[in-house]
Amino acid sequence: MLQVYPSGRPLTALVPALIAWGSASAETDKSAYSLLNPTPRELMREMSTDRPDATESAYTVDAGHVQVEMSFIEFSRDDGGPREDAFAYAPMNLKVGLLNNLDAQLMLSPYERLQVEGEEDSSGFGDTQLRVKWNLWGNDSGDTALALMPFVKFPTGDDSITNDRVEGGLIIPFAAALPAEFSLGLMAEFDIVRDEADDGYELDFVHSATLGRGLFGPVGVYVEYFGIAGTDAASNYRALFNIGLTIVVTPDIQLDTGVQIGLTDDAEDLGVFVGVSFRH
Repeated sequence: MLQVYPSGRPLTALVPALIAWGSASAETDKSAYSLLNPTPRELMREMSTDRPDATESAYTVDAGHVQVEMSFIEFSRDDGGPREDAFAYAPMNLKVGLLNNLDAQLMLSPYERLQVEGEEDSSGFGDTQLRVKWNLWGNDSGDTALALMPFVKFPTGDDSITNDRVEGGLIIPFAAALPAEFSLGLMAEFDIVRDEADDGYELDFVHSATLGRGLFGPVGVYVEYFGIAGTDAASNYRALFNIGLTIVVTPDIQLDTGVQIGLTDDAEDLGVFVGVSFRH
């Protein structure tokens, strides 16, 4: 998700230039640090989070350090048929740096509640997701960064609120610093998900673009486009617009809030959230 980058340097779309930028800067060699040999505090990079927007960050957690990213509460509403209100309480992403360019992530949803108009409410524990992020370049230097994030979703949730199926995929996040202190995040994601009829799997192509900038002091803002295209003939394209704020409390603590608005009929109509990220 969004990283509001403090530096605004020019961006070029030429692939050779991106690769050159990713390796041009001679920074301190941090390859010796690992889970059991943590990166010293003075060598840690600026905290980057996979929230609050949907576009994942291309940067990893420093080796040997832990980062927690969570929402206090998330709410979404869909009026496409019978009204559906969904609540998620304290969904979180627990991250640990394994190497300088590799981290592991465990995503949990301790309690979810679904209210469908005319039906009995459903609630319980949500699904669990295991992810690994491998930064290919740009973690500690350069104007661009790229990462690969394979993930698997395990059906640990209550049957009334999840599809009770194993799913997975690959996320490819890219980040770049732009002029005038703007930052750009792009993401391509390929999800293997259960189809609507629950008789097989389909491939969803998720794609997003987010633009962020600091507003004043510790406050930053972002806007984002997010789309999902499925290969199942029964699924329609879903598009959403997101906007939100981040507040840097300390170098290790960040607050955020945002609103999500559906742009197509099959997308959720509205979503809101408030959350926090911190590291040690």
